[in-house]
Amino acid sequence: VQLQASGGGLVQPGGSLRLSCAASGSIFSIKDMGWYRQAPGNQRELVAAITSGGSTNYADSVKGRFTISRDNVKNTVYLQMNSLKPEDTAVYYCNADISPIWTGGSRTMDYWGAGTLVTVSS
Repeated sequence: VQLQASGGGLVQPGGSLRLSCAASGSIFSIKDMGWYRQAPGNQRELVAAITSGGSTNYADSVKGRFTISRDNVKNTVYLQMNSLKPEDTAVYYCNADISPIWTGGSRTMDYWGAGTLVTVSS
């Protein structure tokens, strides 16, 4: 099982980016999925999370600007980022609680993507 994130890059303040993260491999089910970020010198922090049923949770700093969504058929989670600010600059990591097939759904394991860099600068 692995997570592959994409969509990072350089954007001007006020611009938008869309991150994607696809889970692949021998997956029985996926529960919560989310995005975290880590800026230089800072701890990794939760940006947004979404349950398998579609309930969402956002960091106060991104509420109203970022939207998390998922496609349960494609095992993919998205993060639409609008009105980006320089302080959003960070490496963004996707995270998922996944039950691999070999567990038969009896337990979940925590998986992380490799991270994608988002730079907001003029």
